[in-house]
Amino acid sequence: MSSNVPSSSAGGHGSADSTPATRNSKRPKYSRFTQQELPACKPILTPKWVISAFMLVTVIFIPIGVASLFASRDVVEIIDRYETECVPPNFRNNKVAFIQSSADKTCTRTLNVTKRMKQPIYVYYQLDNYYQNHRRYVKSRSDQQLRDPDSANDVSACKPEDTLANGSAIVPCGLIAWSLFNDTYSLSRNNQQLSINKKEISWKSDRDHKFGKNVYPKNFQNRTLIGGAHLNESIPLSEQEDLIVWMRTAALPTFRKLYGRIEVDLEVGDVINVTLENNYNTYSFNGKKKLVLSTTSWLGGKNDFLGIAYLTVGGLCFFLAMIFTIIYLVKPRRLGDPSYLSWNRNPGGH
Repeated sequence: MSSNVPSSSAGGHGSADSTPATRNSKRPKYSRFTQQELPACKPILTPKWVISAFMLVTVIFIPIGVASLFASRDVVEIIDRYETECVPPNFRNNKVAFIQSSADKTCTRTLNVTKRMKQPIYVYYQLDNYYQNHRRYVKSRSDQQLRDPDSANDVSACKPEDTLANGSAIVPCGLIAWSLFNDTYSLSRNNQQLSINKKEISWKSDRDHKFGKNVYPKNFQNRTLIGGAHLNESIPLSEQEDLIVWMRTAALPTFRKLYGRIEVDLEVGDVINVTLENNYNTYSFNGKKKLVLSTTSWLGGKNDFLGIAYLTVGGLCFFLAMIFTIIYLVKPRRLGDPSYLSWNRNPGGH
């Protein structure tokens, strides 16, 4: 009987000693997630499933590709490159001198409509070899200044177009705003002026959130070197849509930006007379300038890439489906055949 007491006591001490050890254990709390015991789907890629998957992609992608190509082909475009033709012949060996001179920059171009264009007809200017994605160029702006009238002096990121010689801040500051495109276009048909609507050509989110309704241009293009267009100092930045469009920088060296919309139809045989001011200096870097009139489709502007990409992927999947089908029919293989295991194919090997 007496031997039971120490035994019971020893058992009690053992239980008490194990509790702190358990509490201080570094073992993670058990869960099915941490132990990777959650149910999972492990599909077996049988030949029938693989062939069916390729055929499904084919059936989906090829019709989308065909529809995309037809939509792109329905878009009507008129493109006129004018940076050379709008330079007088005596200046064509020194175009930079012409664009920097005070000579008259007015130029007349003629566009012929060869296919009916339904309204709205979008007027774009296109620039080639113009790297708006250059790191220093993209950084040269102040979003806070564009948005908040109390941040007019926030020009720390805008060098070299940050302040005047007397220290007054430029609004909007930076190279992007300073280089604002300043060619202008006036269109007429049969001696009747074609109105170009320049309202709502920019993103609504930009007008509402990136450019302030109480921020007005100040000291803009007041330095010796003029980069591009001037801005009306009585109009807030949120309503200066040419500036808003320009300041959404392009990712590629060839890009188009919206100039306005023509809201009447153009018929086959119409002759469009364009009077333009060739002011923008692209000659210093061998840039090209084009005027583009374009309709749109449900897919957007003219772009064959999407349709070709869908057709290419769909055609490739169809080709692979046919190859796998032929292999499956000519040389079938039983699923899970153990004879294909390496140790069964080479019985003498270890």
